[in-house]
Amino acid sequence: MVKKLLKQRRYLFSLLAFLASISLTNVACRAQSGAPKIVATFLPIYMFTRAVAGEEARVEILIPPGVEVHDYQATPGNVGTVAQADVLVMNGLGMEEFLERLVENTGNRKLKEIDASTGIEPLKDDEDDHEDDHDDHDDDQDDDHDDHDDDHDGHDHDDDHDDHDDDHDGHDHAEGNPHVWLDPVLAQQQVANIRDGLIAADPVNAQTYRDNAEAYILRLQKLDREFERSQLGGCRFITFHDAYPYLAKRYGLQQMAVVELPEDNLTPRDLQRVIEAAKEFQVKALLSDSVENRRIQQIAKQVGVPVKILDPIESGPADPQYYFQAMRQNLQTLETVCR
Repeated sequence: MVKKLLKQRRYLFSLLAFLASISLTNVACRAQSGAPKIVATFLPIYMFTRAVAGEEARVEILIPPGVEVHDYQATPGNVGTVAQADVLVMNGLGMEEFLERLVENTGNRKLKEIDASTGIEPLKDDEDDHEDDHDDHDDDQDDDHDDHDDDHDGHDHDDDHDDHDDDHDGHDHAEGNPHVWLDPVLAQQQVANIRDGLIAADPVNAQTYRDNAEAYILRLQKLDREFERSQLGGCRFITFHDAYPYLAKRYGLQQMAVVELPEDNLTPRDLQRVIEAAKEFQVKALLSDSVENRRIQQIAKQVGVPVKILDPIESGPADPQYYFQAMRQNLQTLETVCR
């Protein structure tokens, strides 16, 4: 009788243990399946999204860091990634031109899309500081460079931009310049938009998203104050990537994106324009995404100034904190160039 009771007790304990293990497994599975799968398009948007999501959601990046976003062509792997996603976070403003067709091809009807630039007024091409600088530069040079104007056959810098845009359609955004993440104030709005989108998609973790976003926005506010204290207003800088008009407008700078340099299509006219502008405004350096571009080095050698990095944060470590490291390095570069 005692032996039978012991056997029944062992069976009962085993059954309870089995049921407990099933319960824990089901809880874990529910937790895993309940966490939204989020896809962010490229590096800065991935950084902001990861910062807001924290540990509550899985975040993947669609375009590997360092890959050109403007001209990106979606891959079959991208289709599979977005097809399995719950949320897709994008920069917007025409930055990810490939997305509309990609999303259509996935057939993912449950997908929730977050446009991080919602509510941000984009700068149009005719509002970019560099075009005004071009016009000013043309006016200043009209009397002194008649021969140079004759070589242009009556073409102004807007014509040069049109020619350039024909070669780089991916950089011509009808919605306006999309590089809003490089303005720490507009970056705060992007983080807030991502926060609100994630809360709508996953209200269970709403408080976590609020707390994470608040912490990141506080750091962006601190970064904004650092740029304000730098007192760089009035500085003119030459860059070869039209990525900084929002940063320039925010802090009173003048971006002179004299020409974006294709690897195989730098004309003597482009070269002359950069050299003249660099000498006229006595710049201390030319600013580029890379110091290894041989054409920029060629121009810098002729002007007699070094090439320094101004980082658009489209490549680098996939860590939300890297944004602050890169932007502070950008601030130091601008302080070096502008003082």
